[in-house]
Amino acid sequence: MMMSTAAHRDEQQAPAAAAPDRRSARSSGRRRAAGPSDLLLLPALAFFGVFAVVPLIGVVVLSFTEWDGLGTPSFAGLDAWTAVLSDPVTWNAIKLTFLLTIVTYLVQFPLSLLLGTFMAGHQKYRELLSVLYFLPLLFSAAAIGIVFKALLDPNFGVGRALQIPFLQQNFLGDPKLAFWTVVLVISWSFVPFHSLLYQAGVRQIPATMYEAATLDGAGRIRQFFAITLPQLKYTIVTSSTLMIVGSLTYFDLVFILTAGGPGNATRILPLDMYLSGFRSNQMGQASVIAVILVVVGLTVSLALNRLSGADSMESQMEGA
Repeated sequence: MMMSTAAHRDEQQAPAAAAPDRRSARSSGRRRAAGPSDLLLLPALAFFGVFAVVPLIGVVVLSFTEWDGLGTPSFAGLDAWTAVLSDPVTWNAIKLTFLLTIVTYLVQFPLSLLLGTFMAGHQKYRELLSVLYFLPLLFSAAAIGIVFKALLDPNFGVGRALQIPFLQQNFLGDPKLAFWTVVLVISWSFVPFHSLLYQAGVRQIPATMYEAATLDGAGRIRQFFAITLPQLKYTIVTSSTLMIVGSLTYFDLVFILTAGGPGNATRILPLDMYLSGFRSNQMGQASVIAVILVVVGLTVSLALNRLSGADSMESQMEGA
């Protein structure tokens, strides 16, 4: 009798013990079913390999050659690397590139954050102001460069038309003003895009959080620092990465505005690469500069993700 009772108890416990295993198997099966199939990644990987990895390998190979762009490349060892790393013009371009990155970020980040937060609200005329803020997104970098070059012309620009002495300065021809003028034009061009990111991020914050803070007596400024900024953490990481890494690739806008001048006042690395390759016909040295840009961009991007903790954030999408 005691043996049959023990056996019956074991039979009752066995299904209970097996239930969690079955639930775990079902949940893991749902995760596998909900996640994207590896086959769907193949087209993207193929596209990335053909248009990113293969050209990068080609650039690395060219950096060890001597080639004028027309004849047959010849192996030159580290000659191109030595020439680039010992060139004061390139080092000045590196300095200007990092300075441009820092200054444009310091200008764009607070403006984008404040404008995005403002446009996410319900203020009067917000829709009209949003349209005006987003106008730069409708124009290409080439168009923006041409327009600003015409507006800032000391002889025929807006300063001469309005007879304003301050605006009649040669902003793009003065070595002391050209760099800072380029910074302002770049910031004007890209602030609307990042404002759009912050606007979308703010609208995802639950309104109940602000209502509770209001009941607790928190003002607008306190709510901004206690609720808005923490909730925008990953949006800030994404926007900052795009700002900083993107600033390493500015070419068309700067080329149209100043072409690297006056002198070398705005000759940043992308322009230095172009001028070395297509003006001086030194494709090997231009390839070295391209490799430096890639390495710096990857390093900055990885450092931002590591320092911000974005590399360990979990997706909130179902099944991800």
